[in-house]
Amino acid sequence: MSTQQLTIVAKIVAKEEKRELVKAELLKLIAPTRAEEGCINYDLHQDEQNLNLFLFHENWTSRALWEKHMTNAHLAAYVKATEGAVEEFVINEMTKIG
Repeated sequence: MSTQQLTIVAKIVAKEEKRELVKAELLKLIAPTRAEEGCINYDLHQDEQNLNLFLFHENWTSRALWEKHMTNAHLAAYVKATEGAVEEFVINEMTKIG
């Protein structure tokens, strides 16, 4: 199991008519996630041209702690609250190389 720092870039595209719901639910994730063990940063961004596009930029001290994060109750609550409201969800697991 790698203990190397892990960067996550998560892309969320909300359905236009559900944008504010998705945004509100994404914002609810920030405080509990930042308090989790291993979270270095957890920053939410909204595209200025496409307001339906949200991006999380996250850094974790290890893959194991990020994987633990992915099983937390607040993420399960987000998934339930936004069911049918998200058009696209993509997670990229990144390693810093320079």
